[in-house]
Amino acid sequence: MEHGRLFEAIREVLPADAEPEEEFTDLLRRDAFRIERIVSRGHASPPDFWYDQDQHEWVMVVQGRAGLRIEGEDETRALGPGDWVDVPARVRHRVEWTQEDPPTVWLAIHYR
Repeated sequence: MEHGRLFEAIREVLPADAEPEEEFTDLLRRDAFRIERIVSRGHASPPDFWYDQDQHEWVMVVQGRAGLRIEGEDETRALGPGDWVDVPARVRHRVEWTQEDPPTVWLAIHYR
């Protein structure tokens, strides 16, 4: 039996001169799915970059806030704690913005 803590090992405070990178941590991986924690600190997708994934992705903001853009939609979806979206495979999407302080913590389930 595996277990863990969602908020364990998140760097809350960074040195002033540190360039924070987005953190991706697999919490559980099986043949048909993967559960991932993502920690964003003001990160966004690069200009003109769109995710276009082979698997479906269910994603929820656990802490912080973020803006998720789905191709073909007129407006960016503003997400806060508890808000989730199920993005089907091959639906292009991007992160427009994330809250920096406190860090935005996502829970993502990638599945077939």
